[in-house]
Amino acid sequence: MKRKIKDILAALAYWWYVRVLREQTVKVHTIDETLDELIHTDKSLVRFGDGEIIMIQGKNLKLQKASAEISDGLKRILAYEDEKLCVSVQGIFNGMELYHARSRQFWKDHLLFFRKVYKKYCNPQRVYCDTAVTRCYYAFADKSPCQGWFDKFKKVWDNKKIVVVEGTRSHNGVGNDLFASAASVERILCPPSDAYGARNRIVEACKEYDTSYLFLISAGVAAKFITEELFHAGYRVIDIGNLDMEYEWFLSGAKDKQPVAKHEVVGEEANRAAGYTEYLAQIKRVIE
Repeated sequence: MKRKIKDILAALAYWWYVRVLREQTVKVHTIDETLDELIHTDKSLVRFGDGEIIMIQGKNLKLQKASAEISDGLKRILAYEDEKLCVSVQGIFNGMELYHARSRQFWKDHLLFFRKVYKKYCNPQRVYCDTAVTRCYYAFADKSPCQGWFDKFKKVWDNKKIVVVEGTRSHNGVGNDLFASAASVERILCPPSDAYGARNRIVEACKEYDTSYLFLISAGVAAKFITEELFHAGYRVIDIGNLDMEYEWFLSGAKDKQPVAKHEVVGEEANRAAGYTEYLAQIKRVIE
């Protein structure tokens, strides 16, 4: 009964928000508009999912403990004014017709509790990009656009030297062709949880490269702060989040969220046993 009441309240709140208060909602580009922005400009991207919005209110996540410092930093980045740093939020303010039923309910519930966070901290002067650009498979009922979205994303690093900053379990692009179009791939590994505490050392390792490299960051909440600092230092940075996991689900035709085997491979011996020798050769720094 509580679940049913919550669903009704969430549906009513969402209807009121997008229909009655439409002029006050957050303005968000579509996924295709977001991808076109990344392909045709040299802008950087920092992305906000539900987790970052939750952390603004000082609540812990599974892989990152909350703090007032993190909360204040996220508020600042969410309201960012420099258009050369694209900031993304979930494109739910444009409607949820493309999402499957479970995702629609999840985001309606999310807005029921966190709508005021968006209202208070989003910059009304800017149009945000769509965070679903890196979550462009699971949530959608119609999977037919997904191939095109992934193909367009690959153009962002086409013939570019990239540095992937990721957790020790992530293995972005390992075992698939996500980065096949890149001129070269190097990696900096960081802690799989509470990476915020290591952010200064991660940024220092990144700054050993010159600004001709494109940085792809997959480091949870810490990625927002790493992206911001590298952006200020003159680098182009894309916060790719869980793009690789969505791509793995797409390639396997997954009907629901499922474990990705490579995420359980940890350490040099296990990676060699899995045949990930190219991945090991790409690792240039490991931040403990």
